[in-house]
Amino acid sequence: MKLMNILFLLIFSNYLCAEKPNILWICVEDASPHISCYGEKAISTPSIDELAKEGVKFSKAFVTAPVCSSSRSAMVSGMFQTTSGYLNHRSQKFKGKGSGNKAYYHSYKVPSGLKLVPELFKEHGYYVSNAKKTDYNFEANTNLYDSSKDWSGRKKGQPFFAQIQLAGGKNRSSKEGVDIAKMKLPPYYPNTDVMREDWARYLGSWVLVDNKVKGIISDLKKSGELENTYIFFWTDHGVSHIRGKQFLYEEGIQVPLIVRFPNKQNANTVRQDMVSHIDIPVTSLELAGIKVPEYMQGKSIFRKDYKQQPYIFTARDRCDETVDILRSVRTKDFKYIRNFLPHCSHMQRSQYKESKSIVKEAKELFAKGQLNKIQEKPFLSTRPTEELYDLRNDPFEMNNLALNPNYSSVLTELRNELKTWMISSKDMGLIPEPILEELGREYGSKYNILRSEDNRHLVRDLLQIIESGESRVEKNIEGGLQSPHPAIRYWAVKAVGNHQLKKFLPKVMGLLND
Repeated sequence: MKLMNILFLLIFSNYLCAEKPNILWICVEDASPHISCYGEKAISTPSIDELAKEGVKFSKAFVTAPVCSSSRSAMVSGMFQTTSGYLNHRSQKFKGKGSGNKAYYHSYKVPSGLKLVPELFKEHGYYVSNAKKTDYNFEANTNLYDSSKDWSGRKKGQPFFAQIQLAGGKNRSSKEGVDIAKMKLPPYYPNTDVMREDWARYLGSWVLVDNKVKGIISDLKKSGELENTYIFFWTDHGVSHIRGKQFLYEEGIQVPLIVRFPNKQNANTVRQDMVSHIDIPVTSLELAGIKVPEYMQGKSIFRKDYKQQPYIFTARDRCDETVDILRSVRTKDFKYIRNFLPHCSHMQRSQYKESKSIVKEAKELFAKGQLNKIQEKPFLSTRPTEELYDLRNDPFEMNNLALNPNYSSVLTELRNELKTWMISSKDMGLIPEPILEELGREYGSKYNILRSEDNRHLVRDLLQIIESGESRVEKNIEGGLQSPHPAIRYWAVKAVGNHQLKKFLPKVMGLLND
């Protein structure tokens, strides 16, 4: 009798395992929705188009960060990178003996109590693989993935959770398949040979991606797994260009998103509502029947009780050696961007971008006065503190309405929504990075900083001192210079410098060793 029970349990467990769906993520690098099923006329992407025809296409999908490591950190955690502490691109992580500052290694580990998406799938019997790339801003568990190739190493009947990373816009080796006559540059870029050549090769990268997708679908069919697999297809952020990657304009944050269900369920569906890429891990877990942890901030976008999201939030922080702090909130019709370092140029020096031929040429044209008023904006020495765009009438975000009194109510609404989100989501981007590292060490991880009672109101207080500095409220600036918190003192000193408030120089001089 006991033997019969054991056999029954083994058979039943195998049955349950076989019934579990596979989850496949195909994530493309450095690319915006310039594919034919999204309206691009200069290229044809039949395999991706077929995926969209057999699935659900989202016309308004966005990433939470317009740069790879921050975006991928959010992707694999289901959380805003500003909440988890993995916000600064190319953050320190252990890379071998003698590398980095060992005193801070522990602040880059995933805090105890938080589990990443691959770990959750493994715990529920899935074979977990990630082909080609991780690129996270934290020290990941070395056992996070079963394979760095594909799902071929799994046990018979075992479901898989697989990620396939495709080079996308990083591979601009060919412009084959691009109809140059039909190609259109965005109007905020100069229409030059250098710009057109680069854009043609970028579109050519989509043709290469399409061929890769064809092969992936073919492999799924051959293995008999296509109709037991949920396929998610998207990009890690927008095209790498002057206003794209690293920035919060549509070119940097809007991505394609296609989801194919087993047996073509919900085929040929187009969703117009706004979704975020941190919705993908939450949705994937729920489709696999895995309980979603409460700390994850995404939404399950296929639930019957799903409510459309009225706001989408995005953030950009340090990218490589370039320090910046940008936040945005988007509605169906408007985009609000908050520049916390308006005294810095949009195109601060960046070794990564300075090496690009398109940037070199644009800078030369700017120096010669050959760019129009829209094209020259990224190269001006300063930026507006606030930007507001009417996306319905100005889809290329060229006319800033922040100072237009006719839009004051929209500006106020979105400004307040952004502040509320920064406070409620525990956005740690306003804590200067050196101070952030010290606090991360003190509290065990950066994630824990704003969960401490000591720092319960820190984001609110940082926003207040920044706004006081911008409005030159001298009483508040003086109080900020005497604050017990180093992050508040930092922003108070910044206000003194930006506005040349000489009366506070003696106090600033007293902080030189701070």
